[in-house]
Amino acid sequence: MASATYDLFAEAIRGRQQILCSYKGAPREVCPIILGHSQGEERALTWQFAGQNHKGEAVAGEWRCLVLSAVQEARLRAGPWHSGSSHNLPQSCVARVDLDVNPSSPYQPQRKS
Repeated sequence: MASATYDLFAEAIRGRQQILCSYKGAPREVCPIILGHSQGEERALTWQFAGQNHKGEAVAGEWRCLVLSAVQEARLRAGPWHSGSSHNLPQSCVARVDLDVNPSSPYQPQRKS
């Protein structure tokens, strides 16, 4: 059974919506790109386009791997969809991919976004 946070991230992927949340004590503004599981945990590969990192530094465009059990106060927000432009290396955040915004995903997602 998926957590409520997992379901919210899946809804964000399907609707191409932003997520506002807190992660490791910092406010984050992200667009989830890949959702699934790794090492028994629900995880999301996201593009963080605003907010802060765990050190309190401003972030304006970085890949983030989020363990969803550590995400707090997550909510959807309508707004422009953001994703990183550089995909030089394969992602290692999510081992078993459930959803991927990329329609030609090389990760064989279990569900269609």
